[in-house]
Amino acid sequence: MEKATTKRSADPAACELLTRCSEEKLVLSWDRYEAQQPSCGFGAQGICCRLCAMGPCRIGKKAQAGVCGATADTIAARNFARMIAAGTAAHSDHGRSVAEVFLLTAEGKIPGYEIKDEQKLYQLALDLEIEIGKKPVKEIALEVGKKLLAEFGRQEGELRFIKRAPLKRQEIWRKLGITPRGIDREVVEIMHRTNMGVDQDIDNLMLQGSRCALADGWGGSMIATELQDVMFGTPVPRTSAANLGVLREDEVNIVIHGHEPLLSEMIVAASRSQEMRELARKVGARGINLTGICCTANEMLMRHGIPIAGNFLHQELAIVTGAVEAMIVDVQCIMQGLAELSQCFHTKLITTSSKAKITGALHLEFDEHDALKTARKIVQTAVENFPNRRKARVCIPDKTCGMVVGFSHETINYLLGGMFRASYKPLNDNIINGRIRGIAGVVGCNNPRVEQDSAHLAMVRELIKNDVIVLSTGCGALACGKAGLLTPESAREFAGPGLAEICETVGIPPVLHMGSCVDNSRILMAATAVVKQGGLGDDISDLPAAGAAPEWMSEKAISIGQYFVASGVFTVFGVTFPITGSQGMKDLLFERMEKSLGGKWAFEPDPIKAAQIMIEHIDKNPGNGCFTT
Repeated sequence: MEKATTKRSADPAACELLTRCSEEKLVLSWDRYEAQQPSCGFGAQGICCRLCAMGPCRIGKKAQAGVCGATADTIAARNFARMIAAGTAAHSDHGRSVAEVFLLTAEGKIPGYEIKDEQKLYQLALDLEIEIGKKPVKEIALEVGKKLLAEFGRQEGELRFIKRAPLKRQEIWRKLGITPRGIDREVVEIMHRTNMGVDQDIDNLMLQGSRCALADGWGGSMIATELQDVMFGTPVPRTSAANLGVLREDEVNIVIHGHEPLLSEMIVAASRSQEMRELARKVGARGINLTGICCTANEMLMRHGIPIAGNFLHQELAIVTGAVEAMIVDVQCIMQGLAELSQCFHTKLITTSSKAKITGALHLEFDEHDALKTARKIVQTAVENFPNRRKARVCIPDKTCGMVVGFSHETINYLLGGMFRASYKPLNDNIINGRIRGIAGVVGCNNPRVEQDSAHLAMVRELIKNDVIVLSTGCGALACGKAGLLTPESAREFAGPGLAEICETVGIPPVLHMGSCVDNSRILMAATAVVKQGGLGDDISDLPAAGAAPEWMSEKAISIGQYFVASGVFTVFGVTFPITGSQGMKDLLFERMEKSLGGKWAFEPDPIKAAQIMIEHIDKNPGNGCFTT
C-alpha cells in the first residue's frame, strides 16, 4: 500500500496523510477511482449517448451508429458541446450571483458589502459607456450593476465585454457568426441543439460551442472577476504560505472550500471579530485559524494573504488531519465523500448554498441580506466544536511553503512600468529581444487519474526552464505554490537565463499567480494588453503564447479551453480527452479549427511532451502576424 500512496501525489504532505488513510482504511477519492476500474472506454472516448430513451447507445465495431443513426462524430460533438454548456453555466451562475449582490450593494440594501476599488469601477463604467461626470460612486455602481446583470438575459446585440478583445479577433467572431449574445441564451441553445434529432453537423455544433464558451470567458467569468475586484479589492502582490502545515494544533481551524467569495469575505470578517476571538479563548483555543481549499482559497489568498491548505485533492486530506473544526462549502468541486469522511472525525461539514446541499452535512444557509450575521453563526458553530477535537487523532504534516501571489492584469501592468508609465511594453520588448521566449497559461484542476500535482509541476518547470513565463490560476497555481515556484527566488533555480534575468530585475516569480479558475479572464485581458501594446501582431493568435490544463477534471475546464481556443490560443489538455472515439472531432478540434479561429486543441498526457509541443508552437508564432482569415 505504501507504493500505491506515494504514486498518488507529488506532495509530501499528502503522501504522509495518504499513508495514515491506508493504515486506518479511510476511503478517499483515489480509492473510489480504483474501485471504478476498468472504466468505461466508450464514455472516455465520448462515443456513448444517453440523450433519449431509445438508448443508451454506444459506438463500436458491432454498432456503427446509434438507434437514430447518430454517428460517433455527432455523439462526441454533442457530448463535448454539453460539457461546454455545463462549464459555462457554472461560471456564469457564479457571475450572476456576484452581479446580484453588487447591485444590492449599490442600492444600499445589504450591510457588510462595499465598493472598495473605485478606480476599477470608473474603468468599468467607461468600458460600458456609462457617463461618469459628477455622479456619486453608488449611482455609477448602480448603472454598472444593472448593465452587467442584464448581460445574462440579453436577447439582442453582443455581450458588452466583447469590445475589449483585439479588433481583429472581434472581426473573426463576427465573420463566423459566433459573437456571444446573452449568456443564458448560448447555454440554452446548446441544450436545444444537442437534443435528439436537432443539430447533427459537427462543425455547426462546435460553432455554437465556441459561442457559448466565449459567453463564459468574455461574459460570465469576466463579470464575476471584475465585480469581485470592485467590491473586495483588486488583488496586489502579497506573501503567504501553502499546504496542510498551515493548520494549527492550538487554534480553531476553519477550512472554506468552493468558489464564491461572497461567503468567504464575510467569514474572514466574522472570524476576525473580537466576539468570535473571545469565544475561541473561552473554549480553550488560542485563536481562530482560517484557511481554504480550491478556488475559495485563491480568493482569500489574493485579497487577505490567508494561507491555503491545498488544492482540489487536498479537500479530504484536510479532514484526515483531525484538526479541522469545520469545513464550510459553497458551490463547485465539492466531493460528496466529505460527508461520510467527516463522520470519522469531529469535523462539521457545513453547506451554505441552496444550490448545493449534501446529504449528511449540516446546512446553514448563507443569507447575503444579513451576511455578517450568517457568517458569525457559521464561525460560532465551528468554534463551539473545538472541545470535541480528539488530540490523539490530530496529525498535521509539518510542511508549508512561502509564496508571492495576487498578480492581476492591473498589477502586472503596474509592475512593468510603475505608477506613471504602467505598460506591457517591457514584456513585449523582452519577448522581441529574446530574453523571454513566450507566454504560457497553465491552469486547471487535480485529477486522481494522475499523480497529484505532478503534471502541473513537470510542465511548468519545463516551460520556465525554456524561458517561457507562466501565468497560472486555480488548483494549478496552488500546486506551484506548494512546490515553491511562486517565489522570485525560484527563478534562479528553475528558470532559463533570460527569464531569470527579467524576474530578478522586476522582482517577480517565473510563475505568476493570477487567481481562481473564474479569473482566467485576467489572462484574456493580459493577452489583449500585449496585443494592444504592439510589436507582436494584431491578434491574440499572433502571440507566442499557448495554454494548458495538464490535470483537468471539470466541465468548467472544457469551457475554459474552448474559449481560449476561440480567442486564438493553442491549448493542450492532459489526462484524457472526451472525443477520441471520433475521427471527425479529432480532425476538427486538433487541426481544422485553427483555420477559422486561429487557435486549436491538442491532447498530450505526458506533461513534458505537452510543454515541448507548446514551446514548438511558441517558436513558430513569434508575433509575426502571419495568421490571416
